[in-house]
Amino acid sequence: MAMFDKSLKYSYLAQKRERHKLLQLVLIFIVLFLLYNTFCAFVLSVWVLDNNSMQPGLQPGDRFFILSSTLPQLFSSLGEPEDRVPFGRGSLVLLNREKAEDRNWFLTALDTVVRFFTAQQLSVFRKNEQIYLKRLVALPGDEVSMVNFEIKVRPAGSSYLLTEFEFSDRTYNINIPFVPAIWNDSLPLSGNMDVITLKPGECFVISDDRLNSSDSRTWGPVRVNEIIGSPIFRFWPPGRIGRPNSSAE
Repeated sequence: MAMFDKSLKYSYLAQKRERHKLLQLVLIFIVLFLLYNTFCAFVLSVWVLDNNSMQPGLQPGDRFFILSSTLPQLFSSLGEPEDRVPFGRGSLVLLNREKAEDRNWFLTALDTVVRFFTAQQLSVFRKNEQIYLKRLVALPGDEVSMVNFEIKVRPAGSSYLLTEFEFSDRTYNINIPFVPAIWNDSLPLSGNMDVITLKPGECFVISDDRLNSSDSRTWGPVRVNEIIGSPIFRFWPPGRIGRPNSSAE
């Protein structure tokens, strides 16, 4: 009887207003959710480096704002074929080497919700993700080789063979390890690599730490559509805030 009396305190109009407020809150949440995920997918997102592959300059725990490659790739695809790579030689790029079509649609939707509520800190797919930060050193059509862990590049149509640093508009250092004498050039991470020519739509990416991580030397060239973004600003740690690169700091 008490519950019945409590319900009588609200008129039909008052109950309708309450339902309307609840519906407004739900709609606001849905709009914010869609705007947030659209912004992350097409403009800017946050990413954390969790390995040593980009030393000496970038360290595990560094946090970046990532500029999505979705819009640049869309606009560049309207131009000439050779202009379809949205980032230049020497750029840091974020790669996703996982086939999205292999994911269950329900888990994909759930992952989006989990990332939204945890500000990208948790993910349903975190353990299975194949997302890597690498250095883009060669573009489609380039000839690429390596001598003593330093990349040599001959751009398509050019007669000049130059180092990766001469083609880059960014200053960065690489970690060149000591290689035992028993190593030979047949090993993927030996420090030397024969010339390969990149096909249309292929890029060559490599780690700044040239010994302890996999990259195009072991995977082979990566497709342009595997590039999902590029770090444009490091906001953590406070002592190294600024434009990310791999120069020793």
